[in-house]
Amino acid sequence: MKVAKFGGSSVANAKQIMKVGEIIQRDTKRKFIIVSAPGKRHKNDIKITDMLISLEEAYRYHNNYEEVLEQILDRFNEIIIQLHLPDALIEDIRRTILSILYSEQSTTMKIDSLKSIGEDSSAKIISAYLTSLGLEAYYVNPKEASIFVSDEPGKAQILPESFDLIYTLREREGILVIPGFFGFTLEGKLVTFSRGGSDITGSIIAAGVQAELYENFTDVDSVYTVNPNIVPNPKEITTLTYKEMRELSYAGFSVFHDEALIPAVKREIPVCIKNTNNPELPGTYVVSKKEHKNKCVVGIASDTGFSTLYISKYLMNRELGFGRRLFEILEDESISFEHTPSGIDDLSVIIRERQFTPENESRVLERIKNELDPDTVTLKHGLALIMIVGEGIMNTVGIAQKATSALTSANVNIKMINQGSSDVSMMFGIEANDLDRAIQSLYRVFFEDEE
Repeated sequence: MKVAKFGGSSVANAKQIMKVGEIIQRDTKRKFIIVSAPGKRHKNDIKITDMLISLEEAYRYHNNYEEVLEQILDRFNEIIIQLHLPDALIEDIRRTILSILYSEQSTTMKIDSLKSIGEDSSAKIISAYLTSLGLEAYYVNPKEASIFVSDEPGKAQILPESFDLIYTLREREGILVIPGFFGFTLEGKLVTFSRGGSDITGSIIAAGVQAELYENFTDVDSVYTVNPNIVPNPKEITTLTYKEMRELSYAGFSVFHDEALIPAVKREIPVCIKNTNNPELPGTYVVSKKEHKNKCVVGIASDTGFSTLYISKYLMNRELGFGRRLFEILEDESISFEHTPSGIDDLSVIIRERQFTPENESRVLERIKNELDPDTVTLKHGLALIMIVGEGIMNTVGIAQKATSALTSANVNIKMINQGSSDVSMMFGIEANDLDRAIQSLYRVFFEDEE
């Protein structure tokens, strides 16, 4: 049995949904179908989920919510008409939206309930479309599918007891179409996962039913070795390990949400990333283990929007509790850190820039000065991180030398190196303005010069 998840671009309009139907028909093993909310039909379009968020805000602040509502309904109705499906579907969507808008739920619950309508409506439409093609297909609500989650709106976590219950879905006849992005607490409250949560649902179902493969259909042919917006026509990656994918996802590869693969990883379910528009292509496989090759670097990922908190104090290494007190200051301001490269008397903390405001930035610096009495403390913004990723990178001679030489030849100053904290990646910090030039030089060294 296979689990197939179709992303927002795959269900954006009727034409795309027809492609989804063809893909499902080609393989009878595709029994569990997970769907996202309709995404963008073109570059300047708006995702349905964003429209639903706008609808809630308009209603809450007594703005013209009826106009937003009609835009949402028109979008769904266009799909329903072009697929020749019953009018009852659009009436069901209208009733569902209005019942949530007019309910007495808290604002938090109302937001989660409204956000879920995109995926829920997609699942109802696609199950009806598959039925119209002569397939035995059923819409299955996440509660019925036993996707039970923690009560954390917008960041729900799957409950461990769900997996045994999900396994019983194997006994059901036909194709089961399940909306992604949300689940239910044991008390019956609807709660959403973090953004990109349909991937999480797909991973949960794949792990629960112990699928032979979790296929993730999107709008790219495969995962690429670097960002194609920086390097035109980069090489494709045919196989990745879970650990490599995790590192790449963290550092800017947007194929998967950071935590999306966790359930599949724990059950060692292989994942295949495929293109809805080119389903005959092999795509990229994500597996637990792969055969090691001489060329260990599989990808170069990058991301911007980081800050560096630098602290220097003579004999810092002898001062018991220094690190704990520093991180308590950050915790008090609800600031989480990404990396902490350090020396004997120096400590750098890499933090996402978006976590700082002018107010908490000044408080953090003032508290560090007063409570830790450092010789130097600075906070600098505009840092970009580059991750060179590959299993075996720590045991391969010359990777760091190649990377630093590539950055030097591109006239890029290295602000930070972090090697050793991960056995599958090597990290460099540089000025964000130098990022494109750095990536292009690294790509030449690791993927062009080696051929």
